[in-house]
Amino acid sequence: MMIKDILSPFSAWKKVFDKPVVIKDPINDRPGADRYRGFHKNDIETCIGCGTCEDICENEAIDMIPVEGIETKDGDSGLRPSIDYGRCCWCALCVDICTTTSLTLSNAYNWVEEDPEAYRFTPGVDEKPWQNEEKGWKKPEGNYEFYSLNRVSMEHLHPEERSDSFVEMVKGYSKEQAEKEADRCVECGICTATCPAHMGIPEYIKAIRNDDLEEGLRILYDTNPLPEICGRICTHKCETVCSVGHRGDPISIRWLKRYIADQNPSEKYKQILESESLKKNGKKVAIIGSGPAGLSAAYYLALLGYECTIYEKLSQAGGMMRYGIPEYRLPYDQIDKDINYILSLGVKIVYDTTIGKDIMLEQLEKDNDAVFAGTGLHLGRSTRIDGSDHKDVYQSIEMLRKITQGEEVHVAEKIVVIGGGNVAMDITRSLARLQIQKYGKVQIITTSLETEDIMPADVEEVVESREEGATVMPGWAPQHIEIVDGKIKGLHVAQCLSLFDETGNFNPQCNLENTRFFEGDMVVESIGQGMDLSYLSEDIKEQLEMGPRGRIQVNDVFQTSLPWLFLGGDIIQGPDVIHGIANGHIAARGIDRLLSGE
Repeated sequence: MMIKDILSPFSAWKKVFDKPVVIKDPINDRPGADRYRGFHKNDIETCIGCGTCEDICENEAIDMIPVEGIETKDGDSGLRPSIDYGRCCWCALCVDICTTTSLTLSNAYNWVEEDPEAYRFTPGVDEKPWQNEEKGWKKPEGNYEFYSLNRVSMEHLHPEERSDSFVEMVKGYSKEQAEKEADRCVECGICTATCPAHMGIPEYIKAIRNDDLEEGLRILYDTNPLPEICGRICTHKCETVCSVGHRGDPISIRWLKRYIADQNPSEKYKQILESESLKKNGKKVAIIGSGPAGLSAAYYLALLGYECTIYEKLSQAGGMMRYGIPEYRLPYDQIDKDINYILSLGVKIVYDTTIGKDIMLEQLEKDNDAVFAGTGLHLGRSTRIDGSDHKDVYQSIEMLRKITQGEEVHVAEKIVVIGGGNVAMDITRSLARLQIQKYGKVQIITTSLETEDIMPADVEEVVESREEGATVMPGWAPQHIEIVDGKIKGLHVAQCLSLFDETGNFNPQCNLENTRFFEGDMVVESIGQGMDLSYLSEDIKEQLEMGPRGRIQVNDVFQTSLPWLFLGGDIIQGPDVIHGIANGHIAARGIDRLLSGE
């Protein structure tokens, strides 16, 4: 024993002469420490109602409840956390897990009420004196995280590796990468509500964490029979509302979906997804178009026992997925993998058949119990500016179709593309590849009315177009195409100031004093797509209820005013693959209800 151990107990005697501290009003005169864990606060405008606080609370002290004045919308459940202080232990896990940092703890620790129900309240909604206090417990920035804020990057071919070929540019996740990315998910389900198909996103991500990819595939097929396709080209609206994305990168939901589909070989699909043979109910449904809506409807109707025949105008199935999306984004063997499984369920496809020409729609009605049409948007639209009728002015949809079919297309040394959407970027990048193959260099300019901040194209599409040598010039309105001695010399444009007028109608305004000239030997228009409804006879058209912009009106199950005819996909809603898939699924349920007498 050391001498200080003997003397240290006597050191307390020095306090004997100190003046005692008396707190006359301990409730008001003794505030908590600056970072004390007191009662809850919540910024309800920042909160998105993701429910991670409720999930992590081991004492079940938090309930997510609806709040008057807060509407449910994409990215916001409309719910807010209500705290029961009969259960709360002030561990602050709810604050530490909060994806938006809206939930915090004040340093107020004393609260006297006679009514025990008062100790169950909704922070930020029920007014409390500490709501605006700055002190209290907040998530320590940079100290620790329950989930990584950084997305696991997806490997791509470098521009110099991909710019002269149509080889798929996205490599896909490895097992290690997929599991690491899946670990970032907090399973809030905000994504599911926003997904047009309402896929079980947290559930299939959990299957990746559990290394149960067969279960993941079953979950995908509950709401999406095109996982290989959708895992590559889905517009991933789910990622735009991901709760983790409020503080970091959103979860890479699309690539995780692709990972599940890629790891399940096509020969395993049938044995994984079918527990017993399908029983036929003796009823038939005709489907027009083999795009995402038609394939989705056929899949779910086949599962319900219907005999489905798809009538396809072209020589292969897939619609715009095959004939409008370049192979470097969506390889054709992956399209076939999804389609072949649907065909294995007994679905038939009749190719090279145009409804309204080879077979009349009225005949399909006679031969079947119901008809579903998902014919997509296969017609290009023209700017109708002076010079747009020249032979070297092309439509992007037609050119993409020829490129995907392996047909030879005209490729000039200098090209101008008009348009700012994904299709415009697709034709830009496809023609850039063909320019390199033919001329050894890229000379292509893509211009759009929209400025870059409001261009409809995905940001990565614009970035990758530039990486591959294209020049993207947003914010310019086409005025006329200059033609000299019968040959195109280029496009004259003016600065676009605005797209819509005060009433919200499309009415572009230009500054004609600020103009430019984009040199080119050919022009490609990519300003939108139109629907081809030529398969509808005049008699049938007269019986259909039409809506704005020439769209046919349908009810909540995509049934038209003709009870036997259902329409879905891009001609009704979209354009994108996931809406088409969702439309086909809902229409299949509607057809089943109709034909089963419900």
